[in-house]
Amino acid sequence: MTKIVTLFSLMLLLSGCAFKQYPASPPVSEVQQTTLDCPAVEKEIASQQQVQRQIDKTGEFDGLTVLGFIGDFGIGNGVAKGLAQKHADKRMNQLKLLEKSKCHLAMAS
Repeated sequence: MTKIVTLFSLMLLLSGCAFKQYPASPPVSEVQQTTLDCPAVEKEIASQQQVQRQIDKTGEFDGLTVLGFIGDFGIGNGVAKGLAQKHADKRMNQLKLLEKSKCHLAMAS
């Protein structure tokens, strides 16, 4: 019985429980790549910058940070923030590449 309780406690501890909810940043779809024009791409970049600011704001120290630390030493919140930042950076890079191709072609015309 002790082994089961210990194993369950260890699994719960290692599973990482994120108390904070970070905004999602889906990759740029193929439809977006073909249909977005320069102004729309620039609008998407501004929107993505707002998402990145929200990730930073959500990641600030607060009561949920304390709960996360008590629950799993903050691992869950840290992993969630890291993944949110990774996806946000990937989307921003895709949008910047799209901006280069769409906006520079518009300026050359």
